[in-house]
Amino acid sequence: MKTVLTGIKPTGDVHLGNLLGAIRPAIEMSHSSQFDRSIYFIADAHALTSVRDPEKFKQHVYEIAATWIALGLDTSKAIFFKQSDIKEVFELTWMLNCMTPKGDMNRAHSYKDKVQKNQEANKDTDFGVNMGLFDYPVLMSADILLYDSNAVPVGKDQIQHVEIARSIAQRCNEYFGEGTLIEPQEVIQKNGSLVPGLDGRKMSKSYDNGIPLWGTEKKLKKTINKITTDSTPEEAPKDSANCTIMELYKLFGTPEQILGLEKRYAEGIGWGYAKLELFEVINAYLSGPREVYNDLMNNRDEIDKVLLNGKERAHAIAMDTMNRVRSRITGF
Repeated sequence: MKTVLTGIKPTGDVHLGNLLGAIRPAIEMSHSSQFDRSIYFIADAHALTSVRDPEKFKQHVYEIAATWIALGLDTSKAIFFKQSDIKEVFELTWMLNCMTPKGDMNRAHSYKDKVQKNQEANKDTDFGVNMGLFDYPVLMSADILLYDSNAVPVGKDQIQHVEIARSIAQRCNEYFGEGTLIEPQEVIQKNGSLVPGLDGRKMSKSYDNGIPLWGTEKKLKKTINKITTDSTPEEAPKDSANCTIMELYKLFGTPEQILGLEKRYAEGIGWGYAKLELFEVINAYLSGPREVYNDLMNNRDEIDKVLLNGKERAHAIAMDTMNRVRSRITGF
């Protein structure tokens, strides 16, 4: 059985970068005949490395669940659940910790980035580093390996996580026999993995340059109007090949719409009009899902029902995997 798996961490407002770089490609993959089983989870345990407010934590979990459902994830087919509801993931994490060299964690991107920032600020190397952040890749490996995942959709900046999971699986298979763990492969998202933000850099919460997914139409329009542009006169031709507005437009528009806007760029278009075109195409894409999202957030019992169903289905797979792995590793 071929399994595709992905997840998203609930750490605040979801923006277009999350939609285009992770959620939309993952949902599209769930419809592929290439896979027999699609598994998607809310990575709430990972969020504990930084979120300290339980009410905010709970709110973020519901927001992410409502987002995936509103954007079209078919939860009658795909298995959709909350990571922390499957306790076996924490048992597997400890077993994998015992098979993982500390040096591998020293080289993990999330830890190295934190160390570099501390050094630049003349702080202690491990200032602000908790064990959850340091051990983050092993828990992520457990997320992947617990469900016998074959394919994991990721952007280019997330490849290392799958590489670590595969390395751990290979090590376990060498020690305890082939088939102890399935060795996963990354599936690189070619489109939308690096979505530009308001300032042209990658859209990211850390840069505060995102376009929120679920704001009102008025808020969406106001945010899009903040996109950085140059002072080229309205009547002057514009370079559509190097423009944040056009880059975003291409991720939502039809081929005909894209050709039409490119023509207007060549003829001369004011930035205000270009931003209005971008707003129209994004708003048209989000208007239906926005209604579903708001309805779900006002009826959270419906979200609970979906997550409970996903928990039961995911737990059955997790128990099978842990029975096999536990027997191989401990003999019991």
